[in-house]
Amino acid sequence: MEKEIRALKARKNAVIMAHNYQPLAIQALADVVGDSLELAVKAKETEADLIVICGVRFMAETAKILNPERKVIIPVEDAGCPLADFLTPDLIREARQRYPDAAVVVYVNSTAESKALADITCTSANAVRVVGSLSNTTILFGPDANLAAYVQRELPEKTIIPISPGGHCYVHTGFTLADVEAARKKGGMVVCHPECLPEVQEKADLIASTGGMVRGAADGDEPWSVFTEREMVSRLRVLYPGRVFYEKPEAVCADMKKISLADLQQALDREEHEIVLSPEVMDRARRAIERMIAVGA
Repeated sequence: MEKEIRALKARKNAVIMAHNYQPLAIQALADVVGDSLELAVKAKETEADLIVICGVRFMAETAKILNPERKVIIPVEDAGCPLADFLTPDLIREARQRYPDAAVVVYVNSTAESKALADITCTSANAVRVVGSLSNTTILFGPDANLAAYVQRELPEKTIIPISPGGHCYVHTGFTLADVEAARKKGGMVVCHPECLPEVQEKADLIASTGGMVRGAADGDEPWSVFTEREMVSRLRVLYPGRVFYEKPEAVCADMKKISLADLQQALDREEHEIVLSPEVMDRARRAIERMIAVGA
């Protein structure tokens, strides 16, 4: 099956992009593996005729927005993101009415329609840099309230207002202070994602996006307890076989695990499931995404 996937990829001039939370078997076949920002940048740079996103729907939508003339597919149509569902266009419109002088920053873990109403998007890797680049002192931020709290702590001169106060990633809010205590007993560093709860962030030694974790693990040799989706730990072990990385076995994103090798093969063969968005939504969302990319990581 892996041989057939590679043959289909070559025949169709396709590029496979996989998020860090994808199963290792999928990552091994990908041309690009990374976090949301890395995938967004590479999607914009690609010259492939067919873009295959192995991740969840908002990632495929982002690739389509940045490549409107290319065909973008996602192997499993219902691979979604519960975090993204917390933010709706109506919530953004209502927030703008309440705070007309505020800038709207929308996390890339959001729908295309929400991105289209943003002034700029951000990822967990560049959220602080993005918000810091804005002249506005009041920032409407959504959908992740924990990432909003992280940005607020890093930029106390700004007023960060969560658009969807209850917005969260169930995987990352599953990490608790008890997990921190257990990790301390193992020794080494506690490394957490900024989608984790604020009290967990405060006790961590390092707060980083998944891409930041990949880069940060290149230095040092002490054990890491990694507070993010389990597959990220699998990738770190592949990249740094001499290091010790501890995981939380139950920290699993169900939607990220929906794509199998069989799904990927069928998607390449049939070129399904295609992402289709309205030109108006794509044009407006593209401005917000490209503004983010210009700010950098």
